[in-house]
Amino acid sequence: MSDVQIIDEVVLYEVQDQIAIVTMNRPEYNNAQNSQMTYALDKALQLACNDDDVKVIVLAGEGKHFSAGHDIGTPGRDVDQSFERTHLWYDHVNKPGGEFLYAREHEVYLGMCRRWRELPKPTIAMVQGACVAGGLMLAWVCDLVIADERAFFSDPVVRMGIPGVEYFAHVHELNARIAKEFLFTGERMSAQRAYEMGMVNRVVPTDELRKETLAMAGRIAQMPRLGLQLTKQVINNAEDLMGKRSTMDMAFGLHHFAHAHNETISGDRLGGYDAKAMAKANKSAAKGKES
Repeated sequence: MSDVQIIDEVVLYEVQDQIAIVTMNRPEYNNAQNSQMTYALDKALQLACNDDDVKVIVLAGEGKHFSAGHDIGTPGRDVDQSFERTHLWYDHVNKPGGEFLYAREHEVYLGMCRRWRELPKPTIAMVQGACVAGGLMLAWVCDLVIADERAFFSDPVVRMGIPGVEYFAHVHELNARIAKEFLFTGERMSAQRAYEMGMVNRVVPTDELRKETLAMAGRIAQMPRLGLQLTKQVINNAEDLMGKRSTMDMAFGLHHFAHAHNETISGDRLGGYDAKAMAKANKSAAKGKES
């Protein structure tokens, strides 16, 4: 087992028994993803791809929750900062109007997620607690999802007037009618229902999540490297032939029309919602569903 590396303060990286474990490490903010974390994840995943001893990659989140989504309100929010980019998109920081977010999110959200979906090694999302909005994107780019019994999934951004998160895979992860319900209501989907819908591979007790995930990764690691890569490539290509990539392109454009519309009518790209307001609204909706 290797020592745990800390990447840019917000991601942990370790390797054991041919398995790389990449862990988001902002538990005090429920692993909300700022650009610092996104680029750190990219570095960690690149390490795993470059290491011939790694056969499988596990993506995890430290603390109670896998990820509460994109950072829209912590002290570490860095939307106005420049980073060394991994794609050919130009820097967003000094760009006017809708170009600011369009350039940033093409790089940091849509571009990164597509890049990670194409990793040439199998990936497993190990999900506990909340997997919300941007957290969904991270789980969805992985090849398998294993969740604990208390995990829940939601994409509540329709509340902001926005048609789902940037990596729009809803109609490929869920039946179209279920995807509409998921987005129209913004309600939480339990791990068990996500399993029944085919979005999750396994649901396990919380205290067995790591053990069961690593056991699955270990079984996969026994397969030949090239066989795994080619199988992943075939299935990803089949999904794209069914429209996954083109649907995502269309949804991304509408997503940014919604941002621009919000800013025009309210002066705020997120329709007046910050992290606290969004969390409050989501919790209220969850309580209403339970009553």
